[in-house]
Amino acid sequence: MNGVEEMTTARRVLAGDDYAALRRDFRWDLPARLNMAREVCDDWAEAAPERTAIIDLSDGAARVTTYGELQALSRRVEAWLRTQDVTRGDRVGVLLSQGALCAAAHIAAWRMGAISVPLFKLFKQGALHSRLDDAGAKAVITDAGGRELLAGFDLVAGIEADLPATGMTEAPAETGPEDPAVLIYTSGTTGKPKGALHGHRVLRGHLPGVEMSHDLLGQPGDVLWTPADWAWIGGLFDVAMPALCLGVPVVAARLAKFDAEACQHIVREGGVRNVFFPPTALRMLKAADATLPGLRSVASGGEPLGAEMLAWGREALGVTINEFYGQTECNMVASSSNALFAPRPGCIGKPVPGHEVAVIDAEGRETDGEGDVAVRRGSASMLLEYWNNPYATAEKFRGDWLVTGDRGVFDGDGYLRFVGREDDVITSGGYRIGPAEIEDCLLTHPAVATVGVVGKPDALRTEIVKAYVVLKPGVAATPGDLQEWVKERLASYSYPREISFLDELPMTVTGKVIRKELKARAAEETGA
Repeated sequence: MNGVEEMTTARRVLAGDDYAALRRDFRWDLPARLNMAREVCDDWAEAAPERTAIIDLSDGAARVTTYGELQALSRRVEAWLRTQDVTRGDRVGVLLSQGALCAAAHIAAWRMGAISVPLFKLFKQGALHSRLDDAGAKAVITDAGGRELLAGFDLVAGIEADLPATGMTEAPAETGPEDPAVLIYTSGTTGKPKGALHGHRVLRGHLPGVEMSHDLLGQPGDVLWTPADWAWIGGLFDVAMPALCLGVPVVAARLAKFDAEACQHIVREGGVRNVFFPPTALRMLKAADATLPGLRSVASGGEPLGAEMLAWGREALGVTINEFYGQTECNMVASSSNALFAPRPGCIGKPVPGHEVAVIDAEGRETDGEGDVAVRRGSASMLLEYWNNPYATAEKFRGDWLVTGDRGVFDGDGYLRFVGREDDVITSGGYRIGPAEIEDCLLTHPAVATVGVVGKPDALRTEIVKAYVVLKPGVAATPGDLQEWVKERLASYSYPREISFLDELPMTVTGKVIRKELKARAAEETGA
C-alpha cells in the first residue's frame, strides 16, 4: 500500500460494514490541535500534490485542480486577506458559486484562524446586507458580479484578479476543535435567518454520515457532485469538504437552474459516481424520465422521500437512494445506508455512529411514541452557538438535548420516522397528521409533479388538510381524483379535504417547500 492509499484509508471513518459494531465502537477522534485547512487541503498537498481535488465543469469542458494547485490558490487568497488586515477571529464572506476559488477562500480563512461566512450568489442586496452586517464581516472573496452586488457595503470585496502572484507560507493557526471556523446562516424557513457558528470539529462531525449515505464513500473511482450550492451546509459540508478530506474528487458545476439534461451532462462529463440530490431535483428527474448510468450511490436530504421515489430510484438510477437527516445547527445525524442495512420506506434511516439521536417529550425525557427529534450534546457536527444570539442558543436546547424542531418516532429496529416540523403537524378532528406522508402519497399519482400539504384553519375541526399541487405538463387531474387516491391509500381522516392547483410552489433556495407561505395562503382563504 502506498502513502496515498494509506492516507485515504486513515481518512475513512466507517471502515467496516457492520452497522451495530460501528455504533458500538465509534469514538470521535478530536485532537487538541485541529484545523480544517490541513484536513481538506494541506495534508493532501504535501502527500500527493498531483492528486485530483476538483473537476470544474462550469464552462462546459472539464478543468482539473490538483491539491497542490488548490493549496497554492488558497495561499494567494490568504496573502490578500492579510493585506486587508484580516486576523484570527475575523469574519470573511465567501460570495462564490461552486469552484476552486470558493473552496480556496474557505481554506484560507480557516488556515488563518479566521471565520468563513458562506453566501449564496442569488442573494439580493437585502439578504446579503442582513447576513454581512450581522456577522460583522471584514472582507469578502467574490467575483465580478458579486463585487457589483456589494457596491456601497462597508467592507472590501476581492476577486481572483486582485490576488497576489505568490502566496503566504506561514503554518496554519494553532486551532482546536472548539475554535470557531465557519458561520453558516440558516435558510430562514421558520423565521429570521440565524448564524450557526461551528468549530473546526464540524467537518469530522459530518464524515460518518457522508460516508454512510454514500454506501461507504471513498471506494476506488468515486467522484462526488451535488447541484446544491456550496453556500449551504448541504453543499459545503455534505459534499465539497468531506470529498476533499477523503481524497475523493469533487465536481464543481454551477447550474443557474436545475434541469435534467444539464444534470446528465455533468454526470457523464465529470465521471460522477456519487451524487447528493435534494428531493426537488429527484422529482424533476423523475418527471423528465431521466436516467443517469454509472452511479454507485445517491443520497438525499432536506425532505423525506416516499416509497414511490425510492422505487423509481432503483429502476431509473440503478441504486437505492439513501436518505439522511440533519440541519444547519447539527447535521448528518441520521441516515440510511443500503450497504449497512435495508431501507425502510417512510423512514429517514438510523442514527449515524457518533451521534445520539432520540425522540423526547416536553420535559426532555426519551419517549417511545411521537415526540421531538433531538440530538445529545457531544455530537461533533453540533453548533457552538448562534452568533450574537444567546437567547436563541439557550432556546435551542432542552437540558442536554439539541431540539431540532422536527417531530418523529422510532419505528422499530432503530429506524427514525419523520412526522413533520413541529409547527407543520396538522391537528384535525382530534387527530395529529404529518404532512409528509400525504405528500408522499400524492406524489405517487401519475399526474402530480410536486405538492405541499398544510393545515388550513377550520371552525369545526381546528384544521383541515389542504394540498397545493403542481401537475405535470400536459397531464390532467381533478381534486376529486387526488382525494380518492389518498383515501384509498392512507387513513380516512388524513385525506386533503381541499386541493388547489398552482403553477409552482414557494421554495427555499435549497429546494424545500416553504410551508409557512402555504399556511399563510390557506389562512387568507379562510379570513383567519
